[in-house]
Amino acid sequence: MEYTLTKDNFQELVLDSQEKILVDFWATWCGPCMMLSPIVEELAETCRVGKVNVDEEPELARQFGIVSIPTLIVFENGKAVRQSMGYRPKSEIEAFWEG
Repeated sequence: MEYTLTKDNFQELVLDSQEKILVDFWATWCGPCMMLSPIVEELAETCRVGKVNVDEEPELARQFGIVSIPTLIVFENGKAVRQSMGYRPKSEIEAFWEG
């Protein structure tokens, strides 16, 4: 399942959740983000995925120290456990999700 994350729902869907979720920090003008997007969408068919548009949610980007996009963060039990920056092929994203 894929969620659009905002400052209004991030606490509930990510930080207060006991479920694992992959959070994708992205922007429409970012070429590598657009290349990564189909891979993230495919992963969302079997995993929880949240997307944060950094242009629309700059507070969330600042909160998590996002300095380069795309940035993927895996949260487990409300805690960030892994982070990846830049485009990665599907096999690496799947391995990143699995940990």
